[in-house]
Amino acid sequence: MGYVAIKGGGRAISGAAGVLEFLRTRQGESGQPLDVHTIHHQLSLLESRVLSEGGLYHPELAALAIKQSLGDTLEASFALRAYRSTRPRLVETPLLDTRDMRLIRRISASFKDIPGGQMLGPTTDYALRLLRFELIEEDRSAFQAFARSWLQEAPPADLPDSFPKVLDSLRQEGLLPPALPPRPLSQGGRGEQPFDITREPLIFPVPRSAALATMARAETGSLLAIAYSNMSGYGDVHPTVGELRVGYVPILLAHPVTGELVEAGEALITECEVIAMYEAGDDGAKPAFSVGYGACFGHNEVKAISMAVLDRALQKGVKHGASNPSEDPEFVLLHVDGIDSMGFASHYKMPHYVTFQSDMDRLRTTQKKLGERETS
Repeated sequence: MGYVAIKGGGRAISGAAGVLEFLRTRQGESGQPLDVHTIHHQLSLLESRVLSEGGLYHPELAALAIKQSLGDTLEASFALRAYRSTRPRLVETPLLDTRDMRLIRRISASFKDIPGGQMLGPTTDYALRLLRFELIEEDRSAFQAFARSWLQEAPPADLPDSFPKVLDSLRQEGLLPPALPPRPLSQGGRGEQPFDITREPLIFPVPRSAALATMARAETGSLLAIAYSNMSGYGDVHPTVGELRVGYVPILLAHPVTGELVEAGEALITECEVIAMYEAGDDGAKPAFSVGYGACFGHNEVKAISMAVLDRALQKGVKHGASNPSEDPEFVLLHVDGIDSMGFASHYKMPHYVTFQSDMDRLRTTQKKLGERETS
């Protein structure tokens, strides 16, 4: 076996970066550089994916990452997560109550009439999946005038500051198990501290908070694929969406002097609670529906629903043993991170000269021995 040294390549790598930059700017004088604010406003759903998969709520930097990566969501999330890892952690927020969310969308598939009412909000759910060819040559003045006229014509909304959870009424009726507070440390729980996946490795078994945190920044397609496997037959979760919320959660921080909680900003999140088939209660308790929970940064309803389905599947797997891959925490949580998966797939592009030449040597030797055996 011959050894091939890896040397040089600096000029080639620099040239590859130059070609990529040319690809971004090849429109030349007829083109305009993408403005990050344009990406933020007109590609908001793409930005939402990068926000949640990057694990950092910073819309402007998410838009910058999208621009820098030429729209590759995995690369953009990688850049955003890498930036986050360089920032110090100064303070932590207390647990946030999503009842205080400033809603832009809220629906329930469980009940037609829910306290506070259903709110369709911005969605493509009811639109025809037909291309709008008029957008190819979109009129600039009409584009600029639409938002102004829409705001002028929109009726004033008299909305409450908070909306009750749909599942609260089911809990009051005893159809759902009560929401239990975290087990204290003295009882083997983690107290009020959720598992921090950015500082602690996943060593199985892991608490539910670790599973939820891992799925919250997982790649949308990965979550959807495994959740779909459960829904399509490799599992038994056929949920009903109890409530799906999209809105802005106030971020509360303790005042450095007074210690009182003050609102420092807000973050757009999507939250979903699904109701799954009832099961017998523990220790002779009455049977009750089971619940799956999903939440992520940005507006990403498919991800929140998929996460909720998998949360319910993983709870079943932990309690009764996994009967399919989607109920196995180790299988799910180690295969849904897009940046991890992308890194492993991409590493095959790196030089494998030595290992491949070793494979070739073994194959040549095997073929030679077989040839000698056939001729002898």
